Amino acid sequence: MTAADELLASCEGLLDQYEALCRELGEHHVNARLDEVPGSNSAFALVTHVAGVMARWGRTVNRGLPVPRDRDAEFRAAGTAEEVLALLARARRDLADDVRAARLGEPPVAPPPDQPDAYPTQGAVLLHVHEELAQHLGQLEVTRDIVLQRARRKAGQR
Repeated sequence: MTAADELLASCEGLLDQYEALCRELGEHHVNARLDEVPGSNSAFALVTHVAGVMARWGRTVNRGLPVPRDRDAEFRAAGTAEEVLALLARARRDLADDVRAARLGEPPVAPPPDQPDAYPTQGAVLLHVHEELAQHLGQLEVTRDIVLQRARRKAGQR
């Protein structure tokens, strides 16, 4: 197994958890936000954001393939449970392509102009993608916990 295979396997494990959490939230809660936490995001918004992160860094930065992105809109995104699962599936396929195309030890093709030296290799860029997936997974777990607890209380369950 190569380093790229290992990195991809770890990212896919994180994406498996995203999928499981979105399925658990289901249609009724995939767009729920934490009203008591200003600036919190729904599961749908977090998945939309990480899909944007993966595309920007894996494709645009590493490969030089422009991917249009509206970062602010990612956090306003909403949709159905089916749509969020389809988005995850597409993002997963695209990430696999991007990881397989990466030359881990070479510099990124289009480093971000605001941080040209922050990620000196394509491997470092992909580690950044992994870091973002892990960070936002934690946010999604907290969101799921609170949203479902709130729903149980509303339904009169403990």
